Amino acid sequence: MTRPTLRAALARESPLVTPLAHDALSARLIERAGFGAFAIGGSAMLAARHALPDVGLIGLADMAAGIRDIAAATAIPFLADGDDGYGDVKSVTRLVETYESLGVGGILIEDQQRERKQQRAESAQGVVDAATIGQKLRAALAARGNPDTMIIGRTDAYGVLGLDAALQRADMFLSLGVDGVFVAGLKRREEFEQVGATLRGPFLSAAMFEGGDTPWLTPAALAKMGFTHVSFPATVLFRAAVAMHSVLAELRAHSEGRAALQPLAEFAQVRELVDDALHLARWKRIETEYGPGRSQPLSAGARE
Repeated sequence: MTRPTLRAALARESPLVTPLAHDALSARLIERAGFGAFAIGGSAMLAARHALPDVGLIGLADMAAGIRDIAAATAIPFLADGDDGYGDVKSVTRLVETYESLGVGGILIEDQQRERKQQRAESAQGVVDAATIGQKLRAALAARGNPDTMIIGRTDAYGVLGLDAALQRADMFLSLGVDGVFVAGLKRREEFEQVGATLRGPFLSAAMFEGGDTPWLTPAALAKMGFTHVSFPATVLFRAAVAMHSVLAELRAHSEGRAALQPLAEFAQVRELVDDALHLARWKRIETEYGPGRSQPLSAGARE
């Protein structure tokens, strides 16, 4: 399978909208829904895979294992969170080489201090100095073996140093030759407008978080501001968690005799949806054609 590039997806759709996949099934459903690309974030995958917060608890091996499963289940391009590179410039080099081998089309590398890492951008407590993140981004650019792999610099300086400092960082990232930037933690519409008016590049990212301080802006509005990419980091995972919590509460009440749990009215459609997402028909076809009970004449070589 030759996976299309993230650059090609950006050329087809502006802005490119990427929900976050937290496992292989969510990625398959994103693809089935017609999205041209998706993203893999450390926070969502760590929550789904290990029930842990994204506060510096994972390393490259953990991310690679999850990415490998997701990549195997999909054919559309995707970008993945690389945190701070999980170490120094040597670690960043290994990160890029590993991610490229897994089919990652875009890699985000951030300037948040790992020892003070927080799960949400607005809670960032510290960023590394400009020289350190600059060295990491240069190492990442030099390490990529595929020119179509996009290196994206993420800055969390907004929450620590303010918007002007974050814009200066992002501009510095672009001067190094990165393919795109993401200024994390913006809280007001006018701040998005300022970022969109100030920064340029093939990949200018905005993240939409439901609730909290982040304004809820449409992809079309963000495109008018100058953004070429819009991520929805928590939407799929949060809504899936709410659905699971709700049905489990209902099932518990049913098991204790406090309330009756009614069978799912749309069960047939839901089962069809899941079976289709799992490519069940393909595996049944293989079993029918080649499995036990299917009589096939042996070749002369096989009989010998």
